[in-house]
Amino acid sequence: MRHGDKVKKLGRRLNLRTALLRNLVIALFTHERIRTTLPKARETGRLAERLIAFARKNDVAARREVARIITDKTLLKKLFDQIGPRFADRAGGCTRVLRLGPRPGDAAEMALLELVVREETHKEKQAKERAAKEKGGKKAKAKPAKKTAESKGQGRDKATE
Repeated sequence: MRHGDKVKKLGRRLNLRTALLRNLVIALFTHERIRTTLPKARETGRLAERLIAFARKNDVAARREVARIITDKTLLKKLFDQIGPRFADRAGGCTRVLRLGPRPGDAAEMALLELVVREETHKEKQAKERAAKEKGGKKAKAKPAKKTAESKGQGRDKATE
């Protein structure tokens, strides 16, 4: 019976495994979508969830904890300024793993790991909300003008004459 088997070893020693997961997480936060094998995607997703949870806290201690893994300062800034606030209202489930099927060379199960709310979809959603507010604001201003003209009876009198 294996006790303490929460860590997937991925066929690597500790230092190589941490380097692999660090590089995959950096690639995930940079591109917001990566393609890798299924076990690597699952482990990277777990680590990414932890880092996003720290980014939601957005304090100095959380920033230092994340800086142990992500050493690139521009990516660290992107994580805390853009990615963290995107997931502020979510309790978890910030990453998604989609199975892609076997790899042609060795039949390894491939997967697509992505952030649930990606930058493109987030920008599109904000643009739609802005458009809806502008559209709603114009309609709200236009409707009372029509009602006031109808309530005066001017439109009906001219149409009947």
